[in-house]
Amino acid sequence: MPRTTPFHSRTSALMESMAWKEWAGYAAACNFDAHSEREYFAIRQSAGLLDVTPLYKYDVTGPDAASFLSRVWTRDITKLKPGRVVYGCMCDGDGKVLDDGTITYLGEDAFRVTSSEPWLGWYSRHSRGMDVEIEDSTDRISALALQGPCSRDILRELTDCDLDSMRFFGTAAGKIAGADGRITRTGYTGDLGYELWMHNADAERVYDALLEAGKPYNMEPIGLDALDVSRIEAGFVLQGIDYICAQRCLIEARKSTPEEAGLGWTVNLDREGWIGRDALLREREVGPKWGLVGLELDWAELEELYDQYNLPPHLAPVACRSAVPVYSSGRSQVGQVTSSTWSPTLKKYLALGQVYAQHAKVGTKLKVEYTVEFERRTVTATVVKRPFFDPERKTFTPNAQPKEGA
Repeated sequence: MPRTTPFHSRTSALMESMAWKEWAGYAAACNFDAHSEREYFAIRQSAGLLDVTPLYKYDVTGPDAASFLSRVWTRDITKLKPGRVVYGCMCDGDGKVLDDGTITYLGEDAFRVTSSEPWLGWYSRHSRGMDVEIEDSTDRISALALQGPCSRDILRELTDCDLDSMRFFGTAAGKIAGADGRITRTGYTGDLGYELWMHNADAERVYDALLEAGKPYNMEPIGLDALDVSRIEAGFVLQGIDYICAQRCLIEARKSTPEEAGLGWTVNLDREGWIGRDALLREREVGPKWGLVGLELDWAELEELYDQYNLPPHLAPVACRSAVPVYSSGRSQVGQVTSSTWSPTLKKYLALGQVYAQHAKVGTKLKVEYTVEFERRTVTATVVKRPFFDPERKTFTPNAQPKEGA
């Protein structure tokens, strides 16, 4: 039976759908109403509040903390500056992706790592001989994501942190509704947003304060269904869906390198001494087999397809995680869609998918399998740039200071 987070007394009281799912051993809300459309529009037009406590969290401290993290992650954590967060991925010795997540600078020789999977054993194995301590702080720390264009205004009323000067992927420790905590300007929606980290004992107090402060802005509690639509719009990959943790793959063909998983931008092959680098240097010589692409389905063709059955187009209020084939114009299969959704903001049908590298160039025309009335047909899809949705407010900082390092 799933455990409950410290926010459960509040989220369960607000929930009318009883739509729960298991996330990393915790009960997590899919949506609070009969469907997630109101929650989605809160993210894009006001603000949404999501319990992200189930994220795995590790506090890494000690003189060798930065060197250790630089060994197991693709990013050089020795160069991470105070007040900053960095996003990266981890690889096994064959250069296959294990997981992705963030590393936050907490203080001198102190960092917090988040991930989708549990990695304490992996960390312990690869930290031998290093002066570092690793604590699994997952169950000790509660976390909330406050996302949307009004999130700064709502949070400003509850914290002493200087949000107007906090840059994208910045962080600061301070008071949140009177409780000690930490704020990171991060999130999984591709919008302006923050993630709040606090002790379990303060969880209900902070949640109540946010609900009250969010009322004038029509802030809504949100679940994972609304998050799924927004993260696809943002072009963000999901471990277990858009790529699979190499440690969990039953066959080699299901594993992905960072480039194949859409995470190649987090890799610096000129830097030495990290797990997977040698294998990825070899991949660079021949090129990756796959490419992670954004696809836009032809809406006119979708309408015409439904019209052949005397039906209007069906637009599901949630994202789809079912893999479907992608074909070349010659009808040979060249990949698969991994996530797809109708974008209520962009008014487009979007998808993420893996295709053979030679078909991954922006502008390439492909065919995606699409089923209407139990008949499998195809619709034209064009490879387009990611992210699909990238508002200026996501990175805009009112009192921005000159950048210093990472």
